[in-house]
Amino acid sequence: MTFQIKRVYDDAERADGARVLVDRLWPRGIKKEALGLELWCKDIAPSADLRAWFDHRADRFGEFTKRYTAELDENSAVDDLLELESQKKTVTLLYGAKDRELNQAVVLKDYLESARK
Repeated sequence: MTFQIKRVYDDAERADGARVLVDRLWPRGIKKEALGLELWCKDIAPSADLRAWFDHRADRFGEFTKRYTAELDENSAVDDLLELESQKKTVTLLYGAKDRELNQAVVLKDYLESARK
């Protein structure tokens, strides 16, 4: 069983398993049919206030991680993703951010992997 992350702008692959969009907002320039989604999990995304505060600034990523993790601790959508992974074996968390290392999907993947242990 595994979680992986991928930008929505990257090509879909068979190895992606269940593809889940984890952004609150739909990514620009992408048609729904093109993503091949199993689920759009808006509720798992950071709150609008937290997302606006973070603003994808590298100097805020550590604090963003703490705050987003606290939000995830109270979020029932976490259980939905863990259940999906138990059924599908591979879940690809799709995100739209340009930065591949400093984004909410990175934090979410780490959180989900820790939660299933």
